[in-house]
Amino acid sequence: MKAIKLLFGLFAAALVIGNARAETKTNAPLCVMTYNLRYASPTGTNAWPDRRPLVKETILSITPDLIGTQEGLHRQLLDVAEDLPGYQWTGIGRNDGKLASEFMAVFYRTNRLQPLATNHFWLSDTPEVPGSTTWGNKVRRMVTWLKFRDLVTGREFYFFDTHFDHEVQVAREKSAELVRKRIAELDPQLPVLLVGDFNAPAGRNRAFDILVKDGFLSDSWSAAKERKNDGVNSYNGFAKPLWNGQRIDWILTRGDIRVDRSEIVMFERNGKYPSDHFPVVAWLWLP
Repeated sequence: MKAIKLLFGLFAAALVIGNARAETKTNAPLCVMTYNLRYASPTGTNAWPDRRPLVKETILSITPDLIGTQEGLHRQLLDVAEDLPGYQWTGIGRNDGKLASEFMAVFYRTNRLQPLATNHFWLSDTPEVPGSTTWGNKVRRMVTWLKFRDLVTGREFYFFDTHFDHEVQVAREKSAELVRKRIAELDPQLPVLLVGDFNAPAGRNRAFDILVKDGFLSDSWSAAKERKNDGVNSYNGFAKPLWNGQRIDWILTRGDIRVDRSEIVMFERNGKYPSDHFPVVAWLWLP
């Protein structure tokens, strides 16, 4: 009888542990961040050596699973990678497709995500030509994308990281059309996350409308059950933030994705800001 009771107790304990593991496996929101790092300048009021520890502290205060960055220079990105143990990154320079100029670099936690594929394209009429620009914008613009497997849930999804032009509205609209076209070509069964600095306020620009019309993509900020720092401008210009609802950094989604909460991370230390943008974060449940 004692042996039977012992076996029953061990079985019950194993069942509880198994259920707990199953719950952990299926109940794991994906934390996604988009962050314009502001390119590294060696000197001046907002020099990179002064901002670097603040960027590190900002990111580690959230510890996202996945980060789409913009404007990072190669040496700067190596610094960020050194400051973020447990992360890997990928990206190329937007001017030459190699190391020169700014990157749309993607950082991911290796114990959570496994990259299955990666590629890049430029926001132009010749998207496969590195450094191409055809829509009147002087600055070259591009997309870095990856296909990931979530090692916790086993789910697969696509992740797009971009930076739209800051001067030419036509270029922003054509960029939105091209990105929409590329996403439409993907496996419709897999979720898609599109993040970046779009240089246009969400809900107040046609580039945004192109991406979300007909329910093609959804704005995770609007879909979130809970929002922190709602209404603050995501661009701060290294100055005291304004509350004009100018959120130009977006996390858009495709698929039956649930958004628990979103946050604009208003981090500063003694009046010093890590970047001229605040990172935007969303905690997502993939279908």
